[in-house]
Formats: sequence, C-alpha cells, structure tokens
Amino acid sequence: MESSLVARDKVGVQDFVLLENFRSEDAFINNLCKRFNMEIIYTYIGSVVVSVNPYKPLGIYTQEAMEEYRGVNLYEMPPHIFAIADAAYQSMKNEGVNQCVLISGESGAGKTEASKYILQYLAQCSEHAGRVDVVKDRLILSNPVLEAFGNARTNKNDNSSRFGKYMDIEFDFKGTPVGGHIHNYLLEKSRVVHQTEGERNFHIFYQLLGSRNTPLLQSLELSGSPDHYFYLSQGCCMRVEGMDDKNNFQTVYKAIQVLGFTSAEMQSLWRILAAILHLGNTAYQDNKHGLVEFKNDSSLSTVVKLLLCPEDKLRIALTHRSIEARNERVMTPLNAEQACYARDALAKAIYERLFEWLVRRLNASLEKTGRATHHYIGLLDIYGFEIVVCNSFEQFCINFCNEKLQQLFIELTLKSEQEEYMNEGIEVSS
Repeated sequence: MESSLVARDKVGVQDFVLLENFRSEDAFINNLCKRFNMEIIYTYIGSVVVSVNPYKPLGIYTQEAMEEYRGVNLYEMPPHIFAIADAAYQSMKNEGVNQCVLISGESGAGKTEASKYILQYLAQCSEHAGRVDVVKDRLILSNPVLEAFGNARTNKNDNSSRFGKYMDIEFDFKGTPVGGHIHNYLLEKSRVVHQTEGERNFHIFYQLLGSRNTPLLQSLELSGSPDHYFYLSQGCCMRVEGMDDKNNFQTVYKAIQVLGFTSAEMQSLWRILAAILHLGNTAYQDNKHGLVEFKNDSSLSTVVKLLLCPEDKLRIALTHRSIEARNERVMTPLNAEQACYARDALAKAIYERLFEWLVRRLNASLEKTGRATHHYIGLLDIYGFEIVVCNSFEQFCINFCNEKLQQLFIELTLKSEQEEYMNEGIEVSS
C-alpha cells in the first residue's frame, strides 16, 4: 500500500479521473509534469488520451509494443496511443460500429506523428496476405508524400501540417483493410509565395533541390541551392537541423513509385514544382509610361518550357488583367506591383491544383478493388492553433477551424459522459 502511494507521488496517476483534487488546474498540470519528467507522455481522461510531445525518440512504438496492446482492454495497460487505436479497431470489428479518432492540439503538439503511429498500428493488427499487404503499404506510404507536399517548417514546428487531412481506412467484414480515402482541407497556399523569418516553404521544394539528382535538376534547369529562388529564400531558413532533404526526397520518390504513379506523372510533378520556382524569379519594372515590363526573359522562357504553354498567352496573363463589362472584355495593362500580385496568384493557384490532383491520385491508388467495405475508421489530423506576428486570413481560418473542432470534441466526449451519469442516476454539478 505504502509503496503504491510512493510510486503514485513520483509518477502521478495514469487517469486524471483518479485525481483527488480533480477540479484544480494546478493539480492537472502537476500530474502531467510528474509523468513527463519520468518520460511517461500519455495520460488518460476516461477514454481520451492526453499526450505531451517529448521532442525526442522514446522507443515506445516498437513492434513488441504493438503486440502488447493488441486485443487488450483500454485500461489493462498503461496509457498509449496504441491503446486508443486498438480500442477503435476492436469496437469497429466486434460491435460493427464505424469509428473516428480525432487528434487535436496546438501547433507542434505531435498530431502528425500520432496519426502515423495509429495508421501503422491499424496496418499491423490486421491479417497479412497478398493484396492486403499491398493496401497496407499504400496507406502508410501516402503519409510521406502528403507530408512532403503539405508540411513545412514553422517557428513552432519543424514538420508542421499546413493542411487538414481526414482519412477513411476501409475494412471488410473480417476487419481487414481493403482501401482508404483522403479528404484534404484548407491548404495554406500563401506559403508558396511568402514565408515569415525563420520559416520555410513546403518541404518538397527543398527536397527536390537537395536530391543531388543532377540529370533531373539539369532537365528542370534548377540549381541545387534554395537561396537562388525568391519563393524559398524569404524566411532565411534554407536547412533544418536534423532534417535530411536528400534522404527525404528518396523516400518520397520511392513511395510515389510504389503508389503506382507512372513515369510521365512523376515527371509532370517535378516540372510543375520547378516551374513555380522559376516563376517566382520573374522580375518586373515600370517603363517610362508607368506600365510593366520584364527585367529579363530567361525565367519566363523556362516557365513556358516547363508548363508547355504558349509564351505570348503567359506573358499577357502576367502583365494584363481582363475586365468584362456589358458582354465586352477589356484588357488593362498592369504596373510592376500589380504584376507581382498576378505572378504570386498564379503560383498559388498552380500549387493548389497540383496538391488537389495529388490527393485524387493517391485516392485512386488506395481505392478498394473487389472486396466490399463493411466498416471504416476515420482519422482526423488537422493543423494546430497558432498565433504569429502577422496573422493572415488563412491563419484566421485555421484557428477558427480549431476552435470549432474543440467545441465538437467537448460536445461529443464530455457531454456524452454527463448523459451516461444522468442515465445511471448520478448527480452531476454544472
């Protein structure tokens, strides 16, 4: 008895429901600190798990750990993300009810890593055979691809998701994964053309330049240095400590191949990315009439070559705007400042369409074949709440989405617990 009390005082309680002073915020934080200092990062609140990002590997996500949590009741083992994943899987399989794992938290809390571990666990806990393993591999390999094109280094997080992702993992009647579907939300496309100091553009641009694939870079007329490109150098952060852009590019390249992308599709990906970088290097100046003209045509010619579009039409699109009035279209020339806005708008639109096409292509690769979907588990990973020096409209939308998500979370969890108490005749104070 005494030893258990000493242990409790040292490492805290593993479920906040067991706190003696459960109304105290200080007691809540103190319990988190005790567990974190002992490198125990997970704590339950009933069926909810609270995680504190250790920012270092702890060796708790091994194959052996997965087996320990497989088929075990939620409270029979210490709190863990695998326990939540297994509880969702067993409920879906045994009760025949669709499940959803909602991951919430501020930027840098570890949501993206948590979603990857849940996906790995769900792939591991089901049967292994032929087509099944192909589906599992593709589900897991979709992660590094989406991270490369949708994640970036921010001042709070080296691998911050700059889009929202909801993945349906589809299972047959035996609980075997047969496919999946990805929904994406609110891509932060403004990052393509502007980054605040200390931040980077999307990972894929730096991975492509850092690939050291000389034939590929030469065919795209790219140098290997990010500081040669306006769209990559504004944040003054070319490299991130502990992040190997060359190895990450190889991982993405192999993943795209396994996911079934053709060589023509892969080449189109690289060409579009390179075209965006060259587009950012197009510079303008006002002539003596106050109208825009290109300082040099080299970058524009490269963009034309990579996008396979007529040069005259691209030139007009970047230096003029079209106004329609009374069924008439009038072309109005721009000045240099307006042309920069037009250039950036085009770059953002191209990248957004590229990203949406990439998600559709991944969904085509993950689409089930021949086996009916019986149930599914949804996995929501959305970027975290963040306040920066200059908050854009996109950041406002991100934060608003997080607030609504938190409200939904409270409604679906805490209120459902209160209803259960009321049904059992237990008095709940407001």
